[in-house]
Amino acid sequence: MSKATVKRGKPPVRRPVRTAPRRRAVGPSRIDKVVAALPFGPATLQRIANLAIGGMLVIAAGFAAHFGGATAWAHDQWAGAVGRAGFQVKRIEVVGANRIDYIKVYDIALSQQNRSMAAVDLAGVRGNLLKYAWIKDARVSRRLPETLVINVDERAPAAVWQHNQRLSLIDANGIVLESVTAATMPDLPLLIGPGANQRSRALDALLADSRSLRPLLAGATWVGNRRWDLRFDSGETLSLPMGEGAAKRALARFTHMEGSNRLLGRGIIRFDMRDPAKFVLRMPSEGQISPGASSPDTAEVDVTAPSDTEA
Repeated sequence: MSKATVKRGKPPVRRPVRTAPRRRAVGPSRIDKVVAALPFGPATLQRIANLAIGGMLVIAAGFAAHFGGATAWAHDQWAGAVGRAGFQVKRIEVVGANRIDYIKVYDIALSQQNRSMAAVDLAGVRGNLLKYAWIKDARVSRRLPETLVINVDERAPAAVWQHNQRLSLIDANGIVLESVTAATMPDLPLLIGPGANQRSRALDALLADSRSLRPLLAGATWVGNRRWDLRFDSGETLSLPMGEGAAKRALARFTHMEGSNRLLGRGIIRFDMRDPAKFVLRMPSEGQISPGASSPDTAEVDVTAPSDTEA
């Protein structure tokens, strides 16, 4: 009888048992440290956070309402309510105006459709007023319940500008104020020629050192966009050279000669000082009598210009 052989299986493989790693003790985070350092508790911090989030939501809603037109609608409704309560523009008070047209100022101030005091665009009214040439500056304010107060700073007319057969009042900076006629033209210097209005301040600077001649001046012509011809009440014309410095020296020389020898009112038509080396006196031709002349003369006298020390 044979013995049975019993086969035994392989012994099971023993796998190493993994143990969970030990957790290290973790201290408070930086945020926890910051919170702990605050002078108030977590509950107060939570309320502050809620308020901040709520404020951001309100701002976002405001932007949405503005771009959606809700803000404008609410403003219109509020302005309408203010107007219905009796706060409407019924009076315009203009302060500081002497020469301007009041009717035009009223038309500008009342050009808005909504007369409610709350709806008046003060900046817009001021901007429209500054388009009126006479007004140099303006301040617009409300006086409740029904008055709009306009303080204006007027421009002062300094001369009359003649160009293209038109007469216009201008200020010292050459800004055209309004048109005038020969009958209504004020007693101001007459500037003639293209661009002469823009040279008004330069003319004042030229005459600054010749004050004795200023009351005798009837007008000035800006010739060829390069020099001046001055006209006097007695009828004579003084032709000055080009260049501010040369013109000022020539005028100073003429002023001294006029004070010493009285050149004006003696029948001379023109004093020509365009050439600094010459002083030409143009007399009336035969049959022509210049203003202030007792008898006609045909001579044109070329006089050597005096030096500055002699003048």
